[in-house]
Amino acid sequence: QVQLQESGPGLVKPSQTLSLTCNVSGGLITTNFYKWAWIRQPPGKGLEWVGGIHYSETTYSNPSLESRTSISRDTSKNQITLQLRSVTPEDTAVYYCVGGNNWHDYWGQGTQVTVSS
Repeated sequence: QVQLQESGPGLVKPSQTLSLTCNVSGGLITTNFYKWAWIRQPPGKGLEWVGGIHYSETTYSNPSLESRTSISRDTSKNQITLQLRSVTPEDTAVYYCVGGNNWHDYWGQGTQVTVSS
């Protein structure tokens, strides 16, 4: 059974870069046809797709966040990483790591990120 675990700072100051890591266990991130992504949910709002990475290493980003988003992988650690630059309070949200053959087969428990000075 594939399990995902997010980690990162709970508090980030405005204008800084948010870095999150998703540790994947029970399966390889390079598994054929598997895709991995980050989804977030701001307080009181719905889910928002941030971006993802294909098993072939092709990356995808939400057009509204693309200029600030970088998604990468570390195959030696079986991890997916998200970097979101120049954060503002509007980036405050619970961030989820998801993945699988259909992008959202597996979910992490989510990690709260608050952007505040």
